[in-house]
Amino acid sequence: MTAPLAGTASVPAGTAAGPALEARALGARLGRAQVLHGIDLKLAAGRWTAIAGPNGAGKSTLLRALAGLLPHTGTVLLHGDPLDRLDRRSRARRLSWLGQNEAGAPDLTALDVALLGRLPHQGWLAPPGPADHAAAERALRATQAWDWRDRPLGQLSGGERQRVLLARALAVEAEVLLMDEPLANLDPPHQADWLRLVRELVAAGRTVVSVLHEITFALQADDLVLIDAGRVVHRGACADAATHRALEAVFAQRIAIRTVDGRRVALPLP
Repeated sequence: MTAPLAGTASVPAGTAAGPALEARALGARLGRAQVLHGIDLKLAAGRWTAIAGPNGAGKSTLLRALAGLLPHTGTVLLHGDPLDRLDRRSRARRLSWLGQNEAGAPDLTALDVALLGRLPHQGWLAPPGPADHAAAERALRATQAWDWRDRPLGQLSGGERQRVLLARALAVEAEVLLMDEPLANLDPPHQADWLRLVRELVAAGRTVVSVLHEITFALQADDLVLIDAGRVVHRGACADAATHRALEAVFAQRIAIRTVDGRRVALPLP
């Protein structure tokens, strides 16, 4: 994923003022279980925020609620606009989603899948236009999937599928990109490519929020939100020592945050 996303639409003026996403008293249930408990959270615009925490802490539930994909109590604001008051097309243009273990029709080609990201920009039943094809090509090249654009999704490996699904999310060219476990099925070189791509998006003024189990990768973000038992227990810059202490504590001192060759890493402890 080394090709730059040159030529993407610019982020609308004024969207960087205030938080990109804000949750106020956000609560959510899965079945009978209360998973999120009155979360208040502001996620800065034009930055990459990673969400981390133990298994079952509510990370994916929080991300889905922020995306408006899950019934919830409380309020979610997208650049100050209540998410539930935005029409579906406007929301889909402004907020892009990459879910965990997403499925896709196996007979769709990689290009078809990337073009799905352009649906919010198209008229009702209108075919993709030149701008849509250009955006899809940029996204597939950015994820190194362009060479097999004509291959059906069902013929791709897990890692290849993940790169195509990422291309679909990128093709939206949204202000905010939410990703749940985006490194799933990616080998280490492509994980590193994903990291470079996120940095490129943020440099272009976009906001990225990702749930990550890979703590060393999460530490490369600008900010880290730690979730435990459905509550935010810490939010801070990844470079701050207080964030490192909170991260060690939320994992019951089973990891240690160290700096190795100038890079923050999480080391497992016995």
